[in-house]
Amino acid sequence: MPSSRTRSRIVWTLLSVAGASSCSTGSEPELDARLAFSTSTLDLGALRAGDVELRNGGGRAVGPVLLLGGEVRDPSGVTVPGSRIVAEPSEIPTLNAGDVRLVHVSVALQGTLTPGDYDAVLLAHVAGQELGRLVVRFQVDAASVPAGSIRILAPGGAVRRGDVVPLPVEVLDADGHPLDGAAVSWTVEPTWGGLVGSGGSQFVGYEVGSARLIATAGIVSDTLDLEIGERGGSGTFAVVGRGLESAHFTSDLWLHGSVAYTGTWSGRPGPNGTQFGNTLNVWDITELGGTTLVGDVRVDARTVNDVKVRGDGRLAVITHEGSSDGQNGVTLLDLADPRHPVVVSRFTDELQSGVHNAWLDGSWLYLVVDGTGNGLRVLDVADPAHPRVVARYWAGESFLHDVYVRDGLAFLSHWNAGLVILDVGNGVSGGTPTAPVEVSRLANLAGQTHNAWYWPQAGYVFVGEEDMQTPGRMHVVDVRNLSAPREVATFSVPGQTPHNFWLDEEKAVLYLAWYGNGIRALDVSGDLLGELQRQGREIAWLRYDGGSGSCALGDTTTCTWAPQLHQGLVWVSDMNQGLVALEPPR
Repeated sequence: MPSSRTRSRIVWTLLSVAGASSCSTGSEPELDARLAFSTSTLDLGALRAGDVELRNGGGRAVGPVLLLGGEVRDPSGVTVPGSRIVAEPSEIPTLNAGDVRLVHVSVALQGTLTPGDYDAVLLAHVAGQELGRLVVRFQVDAASVPAGSIRILAPGGAVRRGDVVPLPVEVLDADGHPLDGAAVSWTVEPTWGGLVGSGGSQFVGYEVGSARLIATAGIVSDTLDLEIGERGGSGTFAVVGRGLESAHFTSDLWLHGSVAYTGTWSGRPGPNGTQFGNTLNVWDITELGGTTLVGDVRVDARTVNDVKVRGDGRLAVITHEGSSDGQNGVTLLDLADPRHPVVVSRFTDELQSGVHNAWLDGSWLYLVVDGTGNGLRVLDVADPAHPRVVARYWAGESFLHDVYVRDGLAFLSHWNAGLVILDVGNGVSGGTPTAPVEVSRLANLAGQTHNAWYWPQAGYVFVGEEDMQTPGRMHVVDVRNLSAPREVATFSVPGQTPHNFWLDEEKAVLYLAWYGNGIRALDVSGDLLGELQRQGREIAWLRYDGGSGSCALGDTTTCTWAPQLHQGLVWVSDMNQGLVALEPPR
């Protein structure tokens, strides 16, 4: 995990939920249901069990009260698989006003834990509402483990750089009985040879050569010898086509069938004065790698930041920022003739501050509205001539930058609020496009969460961090448990920050636009762990128009905005150049 990651501590809060008896009349007061644990934090120290009281401090009886134990998290905030908090009793049928109930809390552990501080949460739920919360903490101390022996069950041998190796371990006491939850510490020799992941259950190799893993429990230890080989897989990009746009800066792109669409951005000085981003360019790409400008759509905007085409190819949307009338909004386009889009409507309601990004999913249009507090708008565009706002969402802090929708889930790149996952029809939390429900969020991604790509088959989200002050990075977030996303890996490049991504899911190759550092192709096959740039996973990269790695706007050097894999080629929008077609590494 990156060294910049900080532990996210769970802060205890008590929620008071008002409710009235079904037989109450207008003259009877409504009575609160208030549950509280006798302490906000139960610190077990080196123990694995303890007692706490749960009190009903409200004015009415409640029940049944469900005591739900959460997953255990390690010192870096990562979930420990298979381990959780258990409460006895787990359900209290009725807790009358003023009643107190003793609850026995224990930690159920699976496998081994590395030394450090761990925590989890116990929730008191009534009718699906959280009425009480208890943080449970405990410590694992290697010196206190009464281990008689330890054995690493993983086989030794040869692995490739970047391959994730499971590390099952058996710890026995002096009598040969298993010690579940025994603390195990790991050492890698040489220290730069690889990484043992948080929780000690996996290893990934960074360097070619011999690596020795040493597992220690108390005073006993065992070793595993691995021979780490090259990962293999390399190639080159080749430029096979161009669509030059020198009058405007180019923004995002979208390709469908034999047509490519590119937006324009901000103001580009030129011999005819400054040309603002009021144009959607339309390119014919019928010939493999060929690009012929066949038309454009001009709107009242100074930036057409985004363009999206619906899956059936019949409808497109472009976004407005900096409109002269102060209304901004979006323009919907009929693509009956894909080379000559026809404006169907311009929609501005609740979008006046500007729309930065969009996602078009069937009859639903998801829009990112500029400015803190504005967040997401969902439009019903079943009748494109008469769109209407049907839902809104804001994370409560920061601004929203981008939205990606797939399988009934919306992944919001919410800048300093992090990655937010909404149910918009998946069913995991009962959400719909007209009533989105937050499933989870991951805030500690170093801020400036810019873009996301969800890969359901692998259970990963690739998240871009657009830090313009220091080199940004790509974060890999494990969402196999959608309610508990966790960062597992990163990828970084010296110099500038990344921008947008596209994943070839069949080949498990992620294409990353990296501004002045061009286009990158990254092997994301298998399990992902640690710093990917140290694992031989980068297949190829290219600054197709040279440059020093900085994005010098207005000249002719590389400044890559976004990639898209289409008909076997990687097409990139370049802020300086326009549209570039690349043959990907084979």
